[in-house]
Amino acid sequence: MPHPKAHWRLLNSGIADGATNMAIDEAILRAVAKGLVPPTLRFYQWNPPCLSLGQAQAASEVDWEACRARGYHVVRRPTGGRAILHTDELTYSVTAPESEPRVEGGIVASYRRLSLGLLEGLRLMGVPGIEVHHPEAVEVSSDSSTPGPVCFEVPSTYEITVNGKKLVGSAQARREGVVLQHGTLPLVGDIARICDVLASHPDPARVRARAATVEAVVGRSISFDEAVEVIARGMASTLDLELEPGELSPQERAWADELHRTRYSTDEWNRRL
Repeated sequence: MPHPKAHWRLLNSGIADGATNMAIDEAILRAVAKGLVPPTLRFYQWNPPCLSLGQAQAASEVDWEACRARGYHVVRRPTGGRAILHTDELTYSVTAPESEPRVEGGIVASYRRLSLGLLEGLRLMGVPGIEVHHPEAVEVSSDSSTPGPVCFEVPSTYEITVNGKKLVGSAQARREGVVLQHGTLPLVGDIARICDVLASHPDPARVRARAATVEAVVGRSISFDEAVEVIARGMASTLDLELEPGELSPQERAWADELHRTRYSTDEWNRRL
């Protein structure tokens, strides 16, 4: 059933470090909760590369020395899920009131709706063999009862796969009557680089067998700007959105600066579990 047309803000934040990126996402959540800004679709990149942990993931799963040796940052997300190494990718976030028809209901229902927009963007990008993951239709492997530390090893319900390999990793937080969903689309590079910076040093071959980059499945390099353009188009057409380019408000910038300083750049937050 089509949604009534809605006007959302579109942000292309460009490149920032991991603590800044997470602080901005939470600042937008605050602003949406207070009715200061409209629902927002945001795209961004990470530099330096950053290992992000799920909100409830143990810090002991990180090989901190390996991260330092490679110049990688480490940050704890406000959302759930497992570890992701953010580099050579497009990251998106959607922030909207829980009453917004495109995210209302439970986590699975909102994942399903938003995944349709991502799916259309990937079709426009020329990604072949993409589908939305339905675990009830997939035979469970014998080792699936023990979740690993790597987000891209196993697709969650309504995440996007290509030829059975996970292509988009997403996670959610719900606070103050607002849904924040952000996710990662690896564009190029070795998807198994994360194995070098986790304490358990998972098998890289296992990760490569279960996940993919856009370059690997399309056969050409896709730039960040091209990916932003087609994913935004796919989201707009599928979810009946008018996306209006905008900027962070002064209040959002102030909150982001505060959150960066007091939370996302601190060991008290990033190593708290």
